[in-house]
Amino acid sequence: MKKTLIAYVATLAAFLVLDGLWLGVLMASTYRELLGSLMLEQPLWAPAALFYLLYVAGCVVFVVMPARSWPHAARLGALLGAVAYGTYDLSNWATLQGWSARLALMDMAWGAAATCIACGTGFLVANRLSGSIRDRPV
Repeated sequence: MKKTLIAYVATLAAFLVLDGLWLGVLMASTYRELLGSLMLEQPLWAPAALFYLLYVAGCVVFVVMPARSWPHAARLGALLGAVAYGTYDLSNWATLQGWSARLALMDMAWGAAATCIACGTGFLVANRLSGSIRDRPV
């Protein structure tokens, strides 16, 4: 239980830092340009918080805890990110006016990269702090 909690906190912290930099610094103007009137002036913080809490729970349950090594966690994280973000972006591209291929592909790549890094970080921190390094080759 302690290891799972450490994994959750480490994965959440990594994902929040990465996504904060991506959304708030690196890509804010690009998202405004691509989404235009679809974007709110200010995000709704409650649904955003629920997304992060739920998504990271999925990362920990499906990637971080079952992974056999940090490279394994990173690869599984990249796959989970591509699937999760792909589900969102490809559905939006298929059904919403103004959702472009550029936006979908860019966001899917980001989801895969951010989830890869966050899951790898969560695995490393949880294994180092809990004293049980499981770093076997995959």
